[in-house]
Amino acid sequence: MSEAPYRYTAAMADEIEKDWQQRWAEDGTFDAPNPTGPLADGTPTAELGEKAFIMDMFPYPSGSGLHVGHPLGYIATDVMARHQRMLGRNVLYTMGYDAFGLPAEQYAVQTGTHPRTTTEANIANMRRQLHRLGLSHDPRRSFATTDPEFVRWTQWIFLRLFDSWYDPEAPNVDGIVGRGRPIAELREELRAGTVDPFALADRQGITLPEQWRGRTVADVAASSDVEIARLAESFRLAYISETPVNWSPGLGTVLANEEVTNEGRSEVGNFPVFTRTLRQWNMRITAYADRLLEDLDRVDWPESVRSMQRNWIGRSHGAQVTFPVEGLGAEGTPEVPTFDVFTTRADTLFGATFAVLAPEHELLADVQALPAVWPEGTEQAWKGGLAVASPREAVAAYQARAAAQDDADRTAEGREKTGVFTGLYALNPMDGRRIPVFTADYVLTGYGTGAIMAVPAEDERDHAFAEAFDLPVIRTVRPPEGFEGGAWTGDGEKINSASAGLDLNGLDKEEAKRRATAYAEEQGFGRARTTYRLRDWLFSRQRYWGEPFPIVYDPADPETPIALPASMLPVDLPEITDFSPKTFDPMDAETEPQTPLSRAEDWVEVELDLGDGPRTYHRETNVMPQWAGSSWYPLRYVDPTNDERLVDPENEAYWMGPRREGDVGGVDLYVGGVEHAVLHLLYSRFWHKVLFDRGDVSSQEPFHRLFNQGYIQAFAYTDSRGVYVPAAEVVEEADGTFTYHGESVRQEYGKMGKSLKNSVSPDEMYEEYGADTLRVYEMSMGPLDLSRPWDTRAVVGSQRFLQRLWRLVVDEQTGEVVVSDAEADVPTRQAVHRTIEGVTRDMGQMGFNTAIAKLIELVNHLTKAGAQGTGGAVVSGAPREAVEPLVLMVSPFAPHLAEELWTRLGHEGSISRVAYPVADPRYVVAETVTCVVQVKGKVKHRLEVATDVTDADLEALVLGEEKVRQLLEGQTVRKVIVRAPKLVNIVV
Repeated sequence: MSEAPYRYTAAMADEIEKDWQQRWAEDGTFDAPNPTGPLADGTPTAELGEKAFIMDMFPYPSGSGLHVGHPLGYIATDVMARHQRMLGRNVLYTMGYDAFGLPAEQYAVQTGTHPRTTTEANIANMRRQLHRLGLSHDPRRSFATTDPEFVRWTQWIFLRLFDSWYDPEAPNVDGIVGRGRPIAELREELRAGTVDPFALADRQGITLPEQWRGRTVADVAASSDVEIARLAESFRLAYISETPVNWSPGLGTVLANEEVTNEGRSEVGNFPVFTRTLRQWNMRITAYADRLLEDLDRVDWPESVRSMQRNWIGRSHGAQVTFPVEGLGAEGTPEVPTFDVFTTRADTLFGATFAVLAPEHELLADVQALPAVWPEGTEQAWKGGLAVASPREAVAAYQARAAAQDDADRTAEGREKTGVFTGLYALNPMDGRRIPVFTADYVLTGYGTGAIMAVPAEDERDHAFAEAFDLPVIRTVRPPEGFEGGAWTGDGEKINSASAGLDLNGLDKEEAKRRATAYAEEQGFGRARTTYRLRDWLFSRQRYWGEPFPIVYDPADPETPIALPASMLPVDLPEITDFSPKTFDPMDAETEPQTPLSRAEDWVEVELDLGDGPRTYHRETNVMPQWAGSSWYPLRYVDPTNDERLVDPENEAYWMGPRREGDVGGVDLYVGGVEHAVLHLLYSRFWHKVLFDRGDVSSQEPFHRLFNQGYIQAFAYTDSRGVYVPAAEVVEEADGTFTYHGESVRQEYGKMGKSLKNSVSPDEMYEEYGADTLRVYEMSMGPLDLSRPWDTRAVVGSQRFLQRLWRLVVDEQTGEVVVSDAEADVPTRQAVHRTIEGVTRDMGQMGFNTAIAKLIELVNHLTKAGAQGTGGAVVSGAPREAVEPLVLMVSPFAPHLAEELWTRLGHEGSISRVAYPVADPRYVVAETVTCVVQVKGKVKHRLEVATDVTDADLEALVLGEEKVRQLLEGQTVRKVIVRAPKLVNIVV
């Protein structure tokens, strides 16, 4: 028999899908009305109804386009958006493009192609691929971060930060103390003497200019307006400083800590990264550290992500202790040099037997101030194996060696400890002992104070250093019986911890810490302090393809940045042809990098009237990092056409504002990869809090609920050299081995992507199966938050499900609608309403795989209920009252097919806003039984399930349980043994 003319094939899917995509675009089906402005449709805000703001993480428009792993999260958010519309909500759902960044610029350097040309082509290709997937985006709200209108507001937010300082004592809302305030208010309070700038600087870790050393609050209040303005500059949230940075000569730019791998190389390009000191823009994110920490408890995020942010911020409570130094500088100097250390264990000061300074520490900046000869009694080991005559020479040589190392190498666990004696001695302030001062590269200036007191008995790294340099070890904590030596890092009774003024012996750790800190404060050599692992956000990039800073400099005062007025925004990039940053020798700290913008002389030198008449100024020639645009883009989705203000308050309050007292507001659902758990999310939260403090937004957090989808993995293959070969060209031999062009290759699993050469393009899937089949397959592969293997051969299973659904409505021979108008029998009604009840529950939990499993079961039931003849000819159809709810439930997953079937069933308009079916309780009630879930053979969970649950449905249900997902986190599932309805055994 010939092919049924009305069979649901890839060709028919292609026709249906393109037709409905065109209709959606023409009708503005997914346009979401705003309360006010050009995107409002006249509906009063009170009548817009409940809203749902659903977002994907910003994609970067890659030149290679999408592979089938990329749409996993996009399909999931689209399913949620479509479901929410059917529940009657006003849904904001769109997609923009994070279009600045290094990849396009690296390509420009290699080829001479302007980054804008490459980026726009990549965006066009990505838009095409996403459109073909049938995503229900509101296209009016889409943009790229490179659009001049978007750049304007990114620059405006930078100026907002530049115009702000953080007042830790200012009242906020919801019991919060501390907020960002205009810099003009700081100048006023400095003049009035109501702010102590010295205490504020100390609290925020700010180093004030030398001229203010020894001055008082009264001195500040009596200063000139110019002096007060200069002092206020030190507290800006966006500021310039001489900063130790991660310098990548290969990229020609500096990188944030988070952009450097654990191996000390750049994430982009894998270039070596070195530490250098350069004049750079920074964001004072550290001022918001406490707010960023505490508000993690107010958002609905995975606990693993919240833990990562807590660890990154790294708040530690302890004491800052000052050590006087002997032997530095000329004799008779009235001021005794000192250095500070931060310790969480002030009680262990009695065990400090030496101190270590980072090679870059300020006390070692002038090596000529160090002793000219080795002090009497200097051990040979202390010279670090160097055949030099003095500490001056030893420290200088060691500093040069440390400068060539990256931070990852310097702090690597298990690395042999190196260092040299500086010739200096410090006095242990707790008991007056004289202890030697070393310099060693495992201490970094960018963390803490750049100096440590070494307690080798209770710290493994200090113990390794003490052993290498033959230094004494004094135990201050009693180790347990049987301890064999080395550093004891556990708890225990205090020992060897007494002086004339303090006796800690016999105390436990917490009481000893409290007393030691109090004693240090009483004696004036220390004070309680809280420190953070978090460092200020390095915000300069020495590249071309980024947002220019809206900053100029007066040639007469080139050190002081001048903000451009908002009326002069955006500052556009100049057109250039040479995109290469000119890098300096990484070993030569005297030369500066030359940025591409610095060579655009006509752009750099500009005549402006900033209130004092036309004058010549010089523009800032660094650009902002790629993180800038992605730190605020939800607000542009809310009000994308606004050219008067960042966002209209009414629109922001509707889409992102808090819904109840104590609520932080934000996007209702944000979906993306866990790889952005620190960088993007932390930066976005910081910017949003500043905007909240300044009254620009009503929401305190940008993202209320976060969901991290897993990855799609695929087989990859390496040849004898370990080089990846194209997976699509690998042949599986009869004996189960694999070859590439006749050569044997090894198979492995990995994240799908260009680097592993195992990508599968969605375009291939569209052509072979259609977008709806791809959507259903990806949503049915497993729990959304777990990674799952891709298998092209398995896609046909999802296609067959949609074909069976099609046949419930359409006769494949005649094309006629074949549903029956007869009443459904009770078993069918029970099947339908139990499915509605189960799928509704699954949709609320984003359990899409279990929802699809239930829909497949219902299709199978209805297929049996409606007898079919040969060749797809229907003898008697399934009842309409059962088929129509089924089509509605399928529509979020396979929207094109559902639209087509809904129309063929006699309905007008789009299915997208038809009410989602509601289960009739009379048909939902079913007998249940307790199912036992075992992991590694041990009972870990129980749940109630229907007595007639199938093996497949039970497996999907169990794997979708929150507790089970937590139990399996970080483990690989090898096998799932199901004995429905009473047992599921998971082998890991």
